[in-house]
Amino acid sequence: MSLNTKQKTGGRYVYDVKREVYNEESFQKEHRRKGPSSGNVDINITTIKHRVQCRCSWKRFKNIAFGIFPILEWMYVYRFKDWLLGDLLAGLNVGLVQVPQGLILAVLIRMLIPPLNISYASFCCSLIYIIFGTSHHMSIGNFFLVSALTVNVLKRILFNSGHLLMGTFVRGDFEDPAYSVDYERALAIMQAVTFLTGLIQLLIGVLRLDFFTKYLPDTLINAYLAATALHVMMSQLCFIFGIMVRFHCGAISFFYNLVNYCIALPRANSTSILLFLICMVALRVNKCIKISFKRYPIEFPMEFVLIVCFTIIANKIHMNTETSKNIVEMIPYSFLYPEPVELGLLHYVVCHALSLSIVSYVLLLFTGKKLASLHNYNINPNQELVAIGLCNLISSFFKCFVFTSDIARTVIQEKSGGRQQFAALIGAGITLLVMLKMGHYFFALPNAVLAGIVLSNVLPFLATVMDLPDLWKQNQHDFVIWIVTFLSVLCLGLDIGLLISVVFTFFITTVQSHRATVLVLGQIPNTNIYRSFADYREAVYIPGVKIFQFCTAITFVNVEEIKQALLKEVDLKTVPLSDEDLRLLFSENRSEIDENIFKCSCNCDEPEPPPRIAYTEHLENKSESDSSSIDMFDCSPFEVPNTSRSMSEEQMAYMMSHSNLRHLISKEEIEKIWDPSHSTINSSGAQLLMPSPSNIEHGEIPFRNKHDPGKLNSDVSFISTIHTIILDFTMVNFVDVKAIQVIRQICNAFYNIDVLVLLAGCHPMIVKTFERNDFFDTGITKAQLFLSLHDAVLFALGKKFLETTDDEQDYIMKVCQSCVFLEGNGSVLRVQTFPLIQKGSVTAGRSFNFFLPPGHSLRLF
Repeated sequence: MSLNTKQKTGGRYVYDVKREVYNEESFQKEHRRKGPSSGNVDINITTIKHRVQCRCSWKRFKNIAFGIFPILEWMYVYRFKDWLLGDLLAGLNVGLVQVPQGLILAVLIRMLIPPLNISYASFCCSLIYIIFGTSHHMSIGNFFLVSALTVNVLKRILFNSGHLLMGTFVRGDFEDPAYSVDYERALAIMQAVTFLTGLIQLLIGVLRLDFFTKYLPDTLINAYLAATALHVMMSQLCFIFGIMVRFHCGAISFFYNLVNYCIALPRANSTSILLFLICMVALRVNKCIKISFKRYPIEFPMEFVLIVCFTIIANKIHMNTETSKNIVEMIPYSFLYPEPVELGLLHYVVCHALSLSIVSYVLLLFTGKKLASLHNYNINPNQELVAIGLCNLISSFFKCFVFTSDIARTVIQEKSGGRQQFAALIGAGITLLVMLKMGHYFFALPNAVLAGIVLSNVLPFLATVMDLPDLWKQNQHDFVIWIVTFLSVLCLGLDIGLLISVVFTFFITTVQSHRATVLVLGQIPNTNIYRSFADYREAVYIPGVKIFQFCTAITFVNVEEIKQALLKEVDLKTVPLSDEDLRLLFSENRSEIDENIFKCSCNCDEPEPPPRIAYTEHLENKSESDSSSIDMFDCSPFEVPNTSRSMSEEQMAYMMSHSNLRHLISKEEIEKIWDPSHSTINSSGAQLLMPSPSNIEHGEIPFRNKHDPGKLNSDVSFISTIHTIILDFTMVNFVDVKAIQVIRQICNAFYNIDVLVLLAGCHPMIVKTFERNDFFDTGITKAQLFLSLHDAVLFALGKKFLETTDDEQDYIMKVCQSCVFLEGNGSVLRVQTFPLIQKGSVTAGRSFNFFLPPGHSLRLF
């Protein structure tokens, strides 16, 4: 192959390729396939020392260490001068927000956990994620919606007469002696759930079973986070309006809670609403302020200012709602020491733990992927699974809820200028320090202030709703996935909604990837480029050759549909053989085998005809109106015609000039007329109508007009009878066992009717699959596999050229439109094309080689 820069005209390059037509068999003979061992064969590894040196290197050790401990990677590239200020501000904001969030979690979940336990667990889990996590902006903590799923487990023990869980608590109920017993029981169940959740996540991560994350597209992630943001906003309404309602969790809980809030709206607290609006306005104005430090954008720590200011003001004046104050006063402040998990409770919470493990991991993964795409880095899903599993194992000893990504604090850390997990380390330290020394001051902080901070940071996740019109225009399948995911998560919850969305996405992806797409290709004139007739008007049929392109993996799902589409294009259908035909067929095969046993091995016998492959169905012409069927037919358009017979008007009455060969015509405009009295019948039993040599010589092929049989027209194209079918496998990446069986049946069926089937562009992996499944036999050999589509076309035309007469060779040369000179040496046929002049530009000539089969002579022009 050479690139001729002198022929560059108008910004285009012309390349000239001169090589033989390769099929898979000849190519593998000349070019050896690489063996299964990919190592360097020149290195003689004979000792254990050499093997260890080859397998253990410093680079490999560094990659393994960075994979297990991602903290080493970001510490190695950390820029203290550029990133330290942003991480400090982000850590301050996250640390101060995390303190009152622990109190709010107790109010929402109705599970009174000491703040010190939450602080210690958050500090330990943050350290674990900093060491093992791969996201640069993740803030680990208790997320309300994930913790709310534990309420279904706690309903088994209605401590405090169920008043606390249902939101209709009475202060006097906490003085009941049975309360402490049930409270300890509830803590033990929650501890078992958290422990088993972490254990499941850790096992999945160690076994690397995170493959299902590959089937979660960005559309599903955006819809899931948008629905989660709405759930978070719904949970903050009780603090915005200063009211307490009966809280629901599970299916359709979103709408139940919305109705309850609407009913309780007349009891809203105006002070809480005013504080919420002040915080929202302040945070909105803060987003308009742009600050940069050494070319890195950071955000003014407005959350830190709001929490500090309102905490000071709240300790001077009364700003709490009565219900929130009562709940906070009931939370035990004493630290609950770590205790081992009661293993006897694990089998009661397996289902809930499995659901929580998936939901918490998916929420962490989705949030991490969203931020990673914004900052152009990648996260390791399997390492994230290991990190969150270790976090939940540690948090279970502190009797805390399941840990996952805290969306609000994660966004705060990212917007405040945090660059690495150093910000999370600072935030965890500040949280622990504040709870140990100044935690009682934050008990007076109004919940409406924190609700404003949370809502302001989860609103960006709803921005994807505005992109739905564009998503519909880009891809309707992604649009449907977004709608189904959003509605299922919103209506059925994070767990059931996630299951439905994943199953639906997998179904859509499977259907879309296995949809049978079969294109009929034609050649772009004077090129080796082949395109679909549906897309390009210039594409022309190659006489006698039908090219089919498969644009998907071929499996048991779509192989029958592909088979029917292929037969439809060639106007055939399959009909099962009768019992009598089957007996006759197998008796013939048996008799042939018996004859071969007694044949002598010398060369005195006449050459045997090509064997016929046993089949259970035959091909029938679809357009035949009578009951007769074409059992076996020869599709050669270059059969030697009977020159003594003249073409009658009853046979064909349409004339076509050679100048219009490249134009197409629909099936509705032309139909072939089959006349038993004037047709040529070959040995296979097919009725063929062949043009006379005089018509071929003048470039006129007769057809009859369907609408006016007596009218002659020369502006129609010639669609020849098929002698070769080419299956383009260029875009096929997988073929299963069932598909291989059906493809072999198709090849054998056409082989029995003397139609050559060629496969082009098969990937080496597909060829290996064919070899493993015994795909090749008499009907389809490895010599019928070609490296490219153009190789297959040249082979089909060259093979047919050697089997034709002089008049038909002239016709082939006219069809090729540029083949004007032939030369040969008895074994190789060389076709030389002269340069063509087209629209003022010169197209370089091409040359192709065809190998002559033994016993064929070569006629030189």
